[in-house]
Amino acid sequence: MRLRMIVASLALAVTSVAAAPAGAGSASPADPAPGSAVLPAGRVDPAAPSAASPADPASPAVPGCDPIAGDECLLPFPNDWFTEAARTPTGRRVSLAAEAMPENAAGRPIDPAQWNAADGFSPGSMLLAHLPGLDLAASGAAPVTDIGWSLRRDAPIVIVDTRTGERWPYWAELDANATDPARQALIIRPAKNFREGHRYAVALRHLKNAAGEELPPPGTFARLLGDRLPPGDPLAARRNALRRTLGDLARAGVGTDGLQLAWEFTVASEQGIAGPVLAMRDRTLRELRGRSPGFTVTAVTDLTPEQDPDVAREVAGEIEVPNHLDEPGGPPGSNLNRGPDGLPRPLGDTLRAQYQCVIPRSAFTRPAHPSLYGHGLLGRATEVRAGNVRAMAGEHGFVFCATKWIGMSDEDVQHVAGVFSDFSRFGTVTDRLQQSLLNFVLLGRAMIAKDGLGSHEAFQDGRGRSLIDRKAGLAYDGNSQGGIAGGALVAVSPDVRNAVLGVPGMNYSTLLNRSVDFQPFQQLLDRSYPDKLTQQVCFALLQMLWDRAEADGYAQHLTGDPLPGSPRHRVLLHVAFGDHQVSTVTAEVEARTIGARIHRPAVAEGRSPDVAPYWGIRALPRWPYPGSAIVVWDSGTPAPPTANTPPLGPEYGRDSHEDPRHDPDARVQKAHFLRHGVVVDVCGGAPCVADRVD
Repeated sequence: MRLRMIVASLALAVTSVAAAPAGAGSASPADPAPGSAVLPAGRVDPAAPSAASPADPASPAVPGCDPIAGDECLLPFPNDWFTEAARTPTGRRVSLAAEAMPENAAGRPIDPAQWNAADGFSPGSMLLAHLPGLDLAASGAAPVTDIGWSLRRDAPIVIVDTRTGERWPYWAELDANATDPARQALIIRPAKNFREGHRYAVALRHLKNAAGEELPPPGTFARLLGDRLPPGDPLAARRNALRRTLGDLARAGVGTDGLQLAWEFTVASEQGIAGPVLAMRDRTLRELRGRSPGFTVTAVTDLTPEQDPDVAREVAGEIEVPNHLDEPGGPPGSNLNRGPDGLPRPLGDTLRAQYQCVIPRSAFTRPAHPSLYGHGLLGRATEVRAGNVRAMAGEHGFVFCATKWIGMSDEDVQHVAGVFSDFSRFGTVTDRLQQSLLNFVLLGRAMIAKDGLGSHEAFQDGRGRSLIDRKAGLAYDGNSQGGIAGGALVAVSPDVRNAVLGVPGMNYSTLLNRSVDFQPFQQLLDRSYPDKLTQQVCFALLQMLWDRAEADGYAQHLTGDPLPGSPRHRVLLHVAFGDHQVSTVTAEVEARTIGARIHRPAVAEGRSPDVAPYWGIRALPRWPYPGSAIVVWDSGTPAPPTANTPPLGPEYGRDSHEDPRHDPDARVQKAHFLRHGVVVDVCGGAPCVADRVD
């Protein structure tokens, strides 16, 4: 609650920045990337008239827009029409025109430079389209409560993996935040992430209005499906691109009968998403040659049993990390220091990443198991001193060390709020988050290296014996934001084997509208980008940068397909039913993506609003289970809204967000998993019930 009050007060304090006229309150965005406003080779400005064919009045007059859906620039999205051929792992590069990007209230378009470095779109892409008058219930589209319905043969929305021919599961929703029905986005969300480097074809067919009447296709799209275009027609290039899409759909059994819109998109590659962090990690670890990074100890606090029955000592200090940001010290607002190849390079100075550790009393009898800890939304490393973490350390013999998620920590709150006035600067948030992944990797290495923390007297028992069992293997435990960004950290860590992601999720583009924590920032968004349809386009764009630093961009490699230099991981997701802050549907998408099994019965009969609760997630086959899993902890909070809105109001009860980490049985399950990568049944074969935290 205190965190939300701080965020709200700071966010409201910068509303004047969000509403400032052009040239006031913040610097103007950088100049567009060279060539970003120029149509890629082979693309013809669809708005330009020709002698043979008059301009379609429905076609946009802005270069870089896709003409097939009328005058909504960047829709449908994501879309290979906004890419060009390139020598990349996917064979494509994003090529968004500056004129086509959303503008803020001051009339400044988002600078597309960082987006145009990508070789495809987000693996968790929300698919956006605009069809005024659409009624999803009348159309029979799959809602979030019945994902399995999306795969039926006659589904009105179809997504096809063009490489495998596989139909992809999803749910569809209309933006419940839209105040004008004519400006309401159709949002199609994948029920598990798309595969890296794959191309997907999308078809919308037989969609209806509330009266049950089929909607007409956009005029330009209907024309592209019709008779041959005359020579020199400006839509010829778009029609040629559409032919491949229609061919892919036809091979999947989807014809043109009733077709109202179709397009395709390519998902970014592993290298395109994780490449920058892996480059930083590998260069730094090569230079360390198996040694610990440099560190200092700045404070040691010994506690009596009366002061704390679980923790005997707290240690604070700093880890030395090469600075890959473009300003000395890497303050909020800095970007990665990119070289000519686009990969980050050390600036030449050293960041001093603050760390905080808690050492249990049992470590003075038997060295404790080392684990990193990841703090929550816009928090700080001192969250490792929270009561539930201290209890976990004392009850189960763990030493926990934490550093900040710089980019989204307490020191970034005001900068993050200010970014909402102009999303051209959003890369400063995700670039610092990528640096934070390196900071965590090096803190973990310091915990287990021979010359690391355990070699310092602050981490010894007074007789020269280390309080850290560095041979036990490094673990990771994080909650909330620590569960979201923690997924990326675990995927890139060369040392973590087992991880617990508490109240987790992934894909901020899904999370934001559904979280109570986003409300103060929503006020800023409404000031700077007031149109609700534009807001959804912004969320989709932001996710492409967020992928580089949160679980959504790394989930494919979180368990069975490790990144180069990383081991196979086992991951346990602890979910709080009815969570007000991190929508549990995002944890379910993560579970499907990483192949996690679920403890069943997951919740009591009647608790879930879904037709098939936890669709597509297979049950745990046995106890104990040596693999990745999702366990739902229920403390009585009602189910959240099924729409993309937060659970505000008394009908949604108290927030269950913190309940799992405070439950003793949940901590027992976590401890077994962090030590052995094995899920044990602590719920007696029944749904898991968490103690309420009031």
